[in-house]
Amino acid sequence: MKSILFIFLCFLPLLVFSAHQQNSVDSESAPESILFQKEFEAFLETEVATDTPGLAITLVLDGHTVLTRAYGIASIGNKDKVNLDTVFRLASVSKTMASAAVGALVQKGQLNWDSKVTDYVKTLKLKNPKYTKQLTVQDLLAQRSGLVPHAYTNYIEENFSYKKIMLKMHEVPFVCAPGTCYSYQNVIYSMTGDVIEKITKESYDQFVTNHLFTPLNMKTASYGLDNFVNNQNHATPHVRYRKNKQWKPVKVKENYYNFAPAAGANASITDMNKWLLAQLGHSQNVLDADTLAMMHSKHTKTTRGQSHYHGDDWQNIEGTYYGLGWRVFDYGDHQNFVHHGGWVQGSRAEMVFNTELQMGMVFLTNSETRLAGDVVPMFMQLYSKYLSN
Repeated sequence: MKSILFIFLCFLPLLVFSAHQQNSVDSESAPESILFQKEFEAFLETEVATDTPGLAITLVLDGHTVLTRAYGIASIGNKDKVNLDTVFRLASVSKTMASAAVGALVQKGQLNWDSKVTDYVKTLKLKNPKYTKQLTVQDLLAQRSGLVPHAYTNYIEENFSYKKIMLKMHEVPFVCAPGTCYSYQNVIYSMTGDVIEKITKESYDQFVTNHLFTPLNMKTASYGLDNFVNNQNHATPHVRYRKNKQWKPVKVKENYYNFAPAAGANASITDMNKWLLAQLGHSQNVLDADTLAMMHSKHTKTTRGQSHYHGDDWQNIEGTYYGLGWRVFDYGDHQNFVHHGGWVQGSRAEMVFNTELQMGMVFLTNSETRLAGDVVPMFMQLYSKYLSN
């Protein structure tokens, strides 16, 4: 009995580590995957994790989760460590859930991608009445409304309500006809929620919870400020002091939470692993192949600059587009990588994947570290180095 206990105690640390870092790759069967994973982890541990209070990462290769891990602490000032169920703000990664919510209605035959917005939001008034009538749900999701870019995002920063800003949207000029040019939006994008509520008679967040989060078993995913701060296991946002460059926690503002389809979701890395696998086609009962293909297709041409793909790290990027709630690009010999980032005060989120290659990554952090912008290009570079054939 003593010998059995001794063996158990010897292996206990390994068991704990395995629970924290899920589904390791078999080094004998996939040596390149092991090298890829080790180098990517080393980058996270030595560079990124040392420059942020906390972060969480999940990694999928060949359709299997090979890594889900958390680093650091949830808030400066306490000792609570970030774990796999710690909830982070998703910011603009929330847009991916809005497109999926519309897709769920399309699957049910309750809505078409090219349905006119004014068929459901009859009170909509924009500066050009002709363009207003032309605007489709797909135009909203593909960031091609035609309105001047970031229309009234400044009012979001000033904590104006969604309804109050919408009353002023008739003042915003068009830069092109709907469907003809790229123009990134937060306010007008959130009208997808109005369409969903009109059709379903449910609030937007309740519909997403019932038709996406619950069937995907995303237990920590939620919308809104209250659900975030009332969760005892949440990652407090942080910004740097200018003088000493140290991180400090900041109070979470409600501003972007008022625009749920554009930036209002919260989730843990465990749930974002499920979201990633669903995007890779592993939950066809929730999001079928036709819906995913529509969401991930190249709908609106963009430039690298418009997609925020700046610098030498992105030099292998080609063919940048906006899909439906996603950015899409080609990299090296491979096409159709799907990506979106998110940034609100004190928080960053990044998600990238390729359905054909069955690979992807989600990165969440409770800070505005500049290195968050390096995570996707490093992931792409290492994949190209070790696994791209």
